[in-house]
Amino acid sequence: MRRTRTLPGRLAGMLAGLVLAATALVAVAAPAQAASLTQVTGFGSNPGNLAMYAYRPDNLPSGAPAVVLLHGCTQNAAGYFANSGWQKYADQWKFTLIVPQQSSANNSSSCFNWFETGDTTRGQGEALSIKQMVDHARSSYGTAANRVYVSGLSAGGAMSAVMLATYPDVFAAGSVIAGIPYRCATGMVNAFSCMSPGVDKTPAQWGDLVRNAYPGYSGPRPKVAVWHGTADYTVAVANATESRDQWTNVLGVAQTPTSTAQLPAGTSLEVYGNDVARVYRVSGMGHGTPIDPGSGADQCGTVAAYFLDTICSAYRDALFFGLDPGGPPPTPTASPTPTASPTPTGTPTCVTASNYAHVSAGRAYHSGGYAYANGSNQRMGLYNTFHTTALRQTAPNHWIIGC
Repeated sequence: MRRTRTLPGRLAGMLAGLVLAATALVAVAAPAQAASLTQVTGFGSNPGNLAMYAYRPDNLPSGAPAVVLLHGCTQNAAGYFANSGWQKYADQWKFTLIVPQQSSANNSSSCFNWFETGDTTRGQGEALSIKQMVDHARSSYGTAANRVYVSGLSAGGAMSAVMLATYPDVFAAGSVIAGIPYRCATGMVNAFSCMSPGVDKTPAQWGDLVRNAYPGYSGPRPKVAVWHGTADYTVAVANATESRDQWTNVLGVAQTPTSTAQLPAGTSLEVYGNDVARVYRVSGMGHGTPIDPGSGADQCGTVAAYFLDTICSAYRDALFFGLDPGGPPPTPTASPTPTASPTPTGTPTCVTASNYAHVSAGRAYHSGGYAYANGSNQRMGLYNTFHTTALRQTAPNHWIIGC
């Protein structure tokens, strides 16, 4: 058992903001299926002293994907599972949920220790415990090795960034909700300034922190989505921009979006590169996981403390990860810098237009409510006049996203 860390007074107050809900934990509602969230023991050496919970929908096929969900401070696995909305899509689209749980034995507020180097280094502490949970799912459940994803809120969001940085060979994609860039803090003392007002570094400086998390690694890097409310006064909104700078640099794409779109609940979406990074900014939303209760295909979740009724982030992330039927697995970029394809003589270098206009002009087609670029078949987003995409032609009737 690891010794409880006692937080100094002022920092404890601020970490109580990453400390998401000083309220009673929400009990898990009985799922529609027989499957339920179940604790798993004996999954590894567990140097981080975490608990593992898993949800496996009925009739789960072999080789199914898995999503790791990381709760915020004072939350637990059951509450995050119950309210975040992920169970709906696990049931519909058949994938496993792995839900690690922190304890007060590790951190007095049950925060994942995103600011402790011993827990954010490859092969050590809590990061290794989470990785061992994935290994257990692969060996015991038949989880697909190339289709593992991670998402988390606040302290869990910061820990999601930790997993993407330290184990790019394990995770194909992930999302950071109201979180903090990897290695912004290396202890409790500077965790405060990372949370608010945030720490400003160049994209290269942020990127180096990730590259140094696994020195010498040259394989594919996971895709990353960043979520933040524009009225988040617990984890400063500046962290969304710094996280964008970190991951776009790691993925080798520019910090200028290749397309933007307006989504429900005043949400803006910025797409970077060949859709390898995204930033969602939810207008007027405070600190919490975006959910949208309801029975619609794009609705999910239950309103509770720090589960905020705006837009269903689980749905958007599941699509980004490629978990929907017919949605291809994500193709991470292995190149540290973007590679330009030659533009055929006499063809447009780049055309920026709504997805509706692209389809009308024959540069794209639509299927299932989404637009896809001709030739490359890259998904451009919703097929409508509000979603704008930049397309570049690289061969006759072959278009790719980005200029």
